[in-house]
Amino acid sequence: MSNKPMPIQTAISAPFWDGLKAGKILLQHCSACAKWTFYPRRHCSHCLSDQVEFREVTGAGTLYTYTVARIPTLPEFAGPEPQLLAVVELDEGVRVNTTLVGLQESDIEIGMRVKPVRARVSEDGTVLLRFTGANVDLVELDEVPQQPEAPAVDTDAAPARQVALTDEAGLQALVSEEFSPWSNQLLVDQAMINQFAELSGDNYWIHTDPERARKEGPFGGTIAHGALVQVLTSKLQLDLGFEITGFTNMVNYGSQRLRFPSPVPAGSLIHSRARVKSIEKVRSGTQMVLEMNIHVVGQERPAVINDLIILYM
Repeated sequence: MSNKPMPIQTAISAPFWDGLKAGKILLQHCSACAKWTFYPRRHCSHCLSDQVEFREVTGAGTLYTYTVARIPTLPEFAGPEPQLLAVVELDEGVRVNTTLVGLQESDIEIGMRVKPVRARVSEDGTVLLRFTGANVDLVELDEVPQQPEAPAVDTDAAPARQVALTDEAGLQALVSEEFSPWSNQLLVDQAMINQFAELSGDNYWIHTDPERARKEGPFGGTIAHGALVQVLTSKLQLDLGFEITGFTNMVNYGSQRLRFPSPVPAGSLIHSRARVKSIEKVRSGTQMVLEMNIHVVGQERPAVINDLIILYM
C-alpha cells in the first residue's frame, strides 16, 4: 500500500475514476452547448446547463505547460528522480493537471503532442492518468510499490581491506567524514508497519489507521515507527570497505546518539550509509562508533541517525 495522497472519489466523479479502471477516459459533454467539461461537476462549466453526460475520448492532446520539481512536493513523493508536473490540454479543449512519464527533461517541449498513460497506483486497482510523448512506446505503468530484488553477490569483488585490532594506526585511519556507498533499498509498507505494531504493542493511529492519519495526521498518512526503521538496519547491506580482524567477541554496546529527524511514510523505499566516527581503547576492549544514517530514497534529510557503539574484545 502506498501512502501517497489519492484523489477522493465522489458520486459526481465516480464515472471518471471507474472509467480509468476499465481502460477508458471519460469526460463530461454538454448537449446544450456541445462543449466539454473537466473536472467532473453537476453542470456545464460553459453554459451552466445540467445536460451533461460522460463520453469516451482518446486522451490525446498537447503539453500546455510543465515544471520540474527537484524537491518533492510532499515527503511521500520522494524518489531518485524529480517530479515532472504538467498541465495537458486535451484535443477537446479541457486542461488536466498531471505528471509526465517516460520522458527525459531534454525531451520535453511546450506544445508537444502527448498521449495518455494509465498508471496503476494501488492494489485495489486505482488508476491515475499520466501522460507521455505521442511517439513514446508506453501505454500502462504499474506504480504499486514493490520490494526491490536483493542485490546480487559479486563473487569477483575484491576482498575488504583487513585491519587487525592491534593495528592502532590502521584503526584510526578508518575514521572519516565521508560516508560509505548507499546500501540496498527496502520497502517499508503498511503491512510491515502493522506487523511491528502488533509485535511491539504500539498501535497508535498515526502508524496503523491510514484513513484517520490521512485526515488528521500531520504527514498526510501513516508513518513507520522510528524504532521499526532503526531495527531495519540489519536488512540494509552496507559495504564499509574494511573488515576488523583479530578479536574474540564483537557486541552491539548501544548508541551514543539516536535521532529520528524525518518521517518514513508507508510505502517508502529506504536505504542507508555509514561512516566510522571514532575508535578508541576502553577498559573492556576497543570501541568503534559507527554513524548509521537511514534515508527515504531521494530525501536528503535522514530518517534515522544512530551513532552505534560496537565493542571489540
